[in-house]
Amino acid sequence: MGDLYRKAVLWERKWRWYERNALPWNRARIHWHALQREAFIRFPVQGNVLECLDDGRLEIGANTLLEPGCWITIGEGARVRIGEGCFLNIGTMLAAIDSIEIGDHTMFANHCFVGDSAHRFDDPTRPITWQGFTSKGPVRIGSNCWFGVNCVVTSGVTVGDRCVIGANSVVTSDLPDGVVAAGSPAKVIKEIEFAKPEDLPAAG
Repeated sequence: MGDLYRKAVLWERKWRWYERNALPWNRARIHWHALQREAFIRFPVQGNVLECLDDGRLEIGANTLLEPGCWITIGEGARVRIGEGCFLNIGTMLAAIDSIEIGDHTMFANHCFVGDSAHRFDDPTRPITWQGFTSKGPVRIGSNCWFGVNCVVTSGVTVGDRCVIGANSVVTSDLPDGVVAAGSPAKVIKEIEFAKPEDLPAAG
């Protein structure tokens, strides 16, 4: 009976940690943070979102929307900044041990991943889950970008403003402003030809 009790206590601690965003009082606090920022977070949301909103490691701009299943995990001393008017679709994940910055009005389709680090795997004496992380530096994504479904952005990468990244692409190197890129690794396909002001539809 004693062993079963010990296991039950351990399970309960894990449940309270991994399911903490679903606890009604924590859920209410996340909504309160979103309200103050004029943003909206649809549940379920995963990761240490509440803790990082509380201590300022996570910044979310006005009119940004996180769809269900988004996962944001931020290490001690790391920061994630999401600009205004952004859209993170279902299952998008941001993982930072240093810094991830996303500009304004950038959108991610379903199941995108942005991470500023990777798991180490080079120590043969330790399980891979105990080896920690390696990083090439922060990730910076510009404003008005569009990432297709299942895109990955790796550490140390800067993506310029007004870029379009094709579905299933893996961005491993910097991309300049105003390009369409795709592939694994992603390569520039073409520069975007922006419409002239006189060719744009009238507002309203």
